[in-house]
Amino acid sequence: MAATPRTVTIIGAPLDLGQGRRGVDMGPSAIRYAGLEERLASFGCRVVDRGNVTTSEPEALSVGDERTRFLPEILEACSRLASLVAEVVAEGSVPLVLGGDHSLALGTLAGLRAATGRPGGVIWIDAHGDLNTPATSPTGNVHGMPLAAALGLAGDAFHHPGLPLPAVEPERVVLVGVRSLDPAERALIREKGIRVITMTEIDRIGIERAVLEAIDRASGPGFVHVSLDLDALDPEVAPGVGTPVKGGLTYREAHLACEDLAESGVVGSLELVEVNPILDRENGSAAIAVELAASALGQSIL
Repeated sequence: MAATPRTVTIIGAPLDLGQGRRGVDMGPSAIRYAGLEERLASFGCRVVDRGNVTTSEPEALSVGDERTRFLPEILEACSRLASLVAEVVAEGSVPLVLGGDHSLALGTLAGLRAATGRPGGVIWIDAHGDLNTPATSPTGNVHGMPLAAALGLAGDAFHHPGLPLPAVEPERVVLVGVRSLDPAERALIREKGIRVITMTEIDRIGIERAVLEAIDRASGPGFVHVSLDLDALDPEVAPGVGTPVKGGLTYREAHLACEDLAESGVVGSLELVEVNPILDRENGSAAIAVELAASALGQSIL
């Protein structure tokens, strides 16, 4: 991405049905308000904003199955997002998806699979694994399941005609910055051979080595996507997230990770999720999201 400025198409996905704390639906607006378009344009990107996909309001809905709260409505929103992402890829543009809770990643990945015709790879930068299933989730919140669903491992409940699955291959999935896993997620990681680079490992080997390995493992045919949950950063850096976990990435580690991703030239799409302005301080987490997007899309100091 760093070598040749491209057209970047922003898609907002103000989905907040996948978790239990209100406010994350305002994340796309907060990130835009923090100067996203102007920042990307400042280093040569042509920016197109396709607005927001339509999502349902939880107040107007019944929860449904407690093991997969609001799942039908989430799948409908993800299907609309998948169609938009596929259109953007077909136009030769870089999709930049703004969330919203992390369940929307299922739509992004399904759209990339539809556009390229095959499963791809994903670098999942997150404090959590998001590898629960309806049978193993301790909460029933779908934002803890999208990666399992994208792998085709979440069961029949996630089948939807607008979401071709599996969207990613397990050997090309790399989780970076993880520090909170449920027991069933650990079992699934071992069973499928998914690479997880925990914060402990990052402390030992450094963020650059971790990201370079992630790029190497995720690379291949189809697509390489980066899904960045702002809770990957330490809460002292990015407090405006719904499920903060102490001991996350520093400001500079997060920037270096994004700079390495840009320099690799293999990443074709990006999403920034779980920014919650209600829990933030002076829109600071959204501002950091803008800065990280710029680094991942090729902005450099020199």
